Amino acid sequence: MSRGQRVKSAEMLTAAASAGQFPAPGAPEVAFLGRSNVGKSSLLNRLVGRRRLARTSSTPGKTRLLCWYRVQRISGDLWFVDLPGYGYAKVSRRERESWQGLVESYLGGRASLRVAVLLQDLRRDFSEDEELLLAWLAERGVPALVAVTKTDKLKPMRRAQRLRELRAQIGLPAARVIATSAETGVGMEDLWRALDADAAGGA
Repeated sequence: MSRGQRVKSAEMLTAAASAGQFPAPGAPEVAFLGRSNVGKSSLLNRLVGRRRLARTSSTPGKTRLLCWYRVQRISGDLWFVDLPGYGYAKVSRRERESWQGLVESYLGGRASLRVAVLLQDLRRDFSEDEELLLAWLAERGVPALVAVTKTDKLKPMRRAQRLRELRAQIGLPAARVIATSAETGVGMEDLWRALDADAAGGA
């Protein structure tokens, strides 16, 4: 039985526009973050085996809230937290700074947070945004995984080359950089395995 098949149910728990609206801590939490067009909603849906749990949009930056999802599994419940995307949203500087403050207040002060998953498009290099974010997480002792998305968009040889290049760009062990595809399901088992290890380690 695959990890995805072990998900008994997945549902929206709540959404928050400010730190005061965050739910009281419950199950171990996994944060997902990345650029607005990196395929975060698609990966979340594929990971839990639900087509419409997280809303996908053709308009980058549409999600402006922190969204909590309750994922009930045979091996133990998790809460997935979908953080607002960054990078391509057409918003004001003031609004962007507001989002940044909201995200940092969550990542830096959430006792139930076990791991942050940074999504990175296989076809793009890490930017200063991603490098600073990983360094910020490391400084605060938050374990980080990188889920490399959209691996189905490149042919196998080019895909392997790009994965090697991305792993060389950051200081994470190779096992913390996982190739995935929401389209084909590649990497979902590996990602679940890493999430389970981090959730158990921080319990």
